Amino acid sequence: MGDGKISRRELLRLAGAGGAGLTLGAGGYAAIRGTADAAAVPGSSTVPFFGRNQGGIATTQQEHMHFAALDLITDDAAEVRDLFRAWTEAGARMAQGDPAGDENYSQFLPPEDTGEAFDLHPANLTLTFGIGPSIFEKDGEDSLGLAGTKPEALAPLPPLTGDVLDEARSDGDLCVQACADDPQVAFHAVRNLVRIARGIAVVRWSQLGFGRTASTSKTQSTPRNLMGLKDGTNNIKSEDTDLMGRFVWVPDGEGPSWMAGGTYLVARRIRMLIEVWDRVSLSEQETSIGRHKYSGAPIGKENEFAPVDLSAKDENGEPLIAEDAHVRLARQNEDERILRRGYSFTDGFDAERGQLDAGLFFISFQRDPLRQFVPLQQRLAANDRLNEYIRHTASALFAIPPGPREGGYVGEDLFRGI
Repeated sequence: MGDGKISRRELLRLAGAGGAGLTLGAGGYAAIRGTADAAAVPGSSTVPFFGRNQGGIATTQQEHMHFAALDLITDDAAEVRDLFRAWTEAGARMAQGDPAGDENYSQFLPPEDTGEAFDLHPANLTLTFGIGPSIFEKDGEDSLGLAGTKPEALAPLPPLTGDVLDEARSDGDLCVQACADDPQVAFHAVRNLVRIARGIAVVRWSQLGFGRTASTSKTQSTPRNLMGLKDGTNNIKSEDTDLMGRFVWVPDGEGPSWMAGGTYLVARRIRMLIEVWDRVSLSEQETSIGRHKYSGAPIGKENEFAPVDLSAKDENGEPLIAEDAHVRLARQNEDERILRRGYSFTDGFDAERGQLDAGLFFISFQRDPLRQFVPLQQRLAANDRLNEYIRHTASALFAIPPGPREGGYVGEDLFRGI
């Protein structure tokens, strides 16, 4: 560059070429000797960006999330295609710990990366891109010329009992899910992708999440949600490839070809009425969920992973697990299994009621939301005892295309020929 400076990107390149790692820490550049030592540095791990499936689905779930839904402000399909190309390029770079764009030192141009992650590790960053039903048809119009490629499974979710949805925080033409083990890395990724979209799409709504509420790998323990309950004990695990193929990934020949290897994402913002929940007895809390609070075991059992026996009775002949318990209603139909990947959230206080606006940002991935999520949620919405303590305040559905190939981009088969 002629000014005697060396960029962070060049340092990382030199580190890889020289066999002695250089990592960026809070105190500046720190030498790490040998690749084994570098791999042991907390937060230095990366997740492959390219592949059959997008990251952030079967990936071992990270601890933080930033989710954003965007609305298009263009009716030019070529511009949307080019946006996915640019997003793919920037996403691949950030997933490896590089800036979103080339560094530039011009005093007259804005930097191509906002900079707040320059001194941070990749932290297992994954980026997952989705496409909403409205991109194919909005207000009866097919502005992008894509209506003929819409999957049947992407039909808008029907109204559900008890929903109090805020339309301004629901739906969207496109979505980006950034997950990482560092919240600033996730925020940085979404911020830069939104910047890249300027002039083509604008943010409709976004949600920050902390603390995973599910385990997607057998290497992870079951986390607790903001009710203090173990959440997602029987979740599908990424190592269960047969279950992933049966319930999560869209197979070849099912729906349009551009979705083969993809999946569908359902997002629900579920506010927990924490102040009400905190005042009810331990017995009521356990009866509502159907599990013991401290161990996570099904009522009447001691081990969290003990089989749930829905036929078990107490000494009075009453079901040990109540008829309206969450675990009973969530397990009735094996064909409705989904991959859960949600996060806890808190958005300050509700000024009207003086209560915490906090809860679960529910995310699930499934092969067909109409056959899996919808009947499951309809049953829960109608009968679940937990409904006394929660409110569904936002909802969205997105098609998640397969992962990009090296040299390609997310959604390439959808936009082919444009």
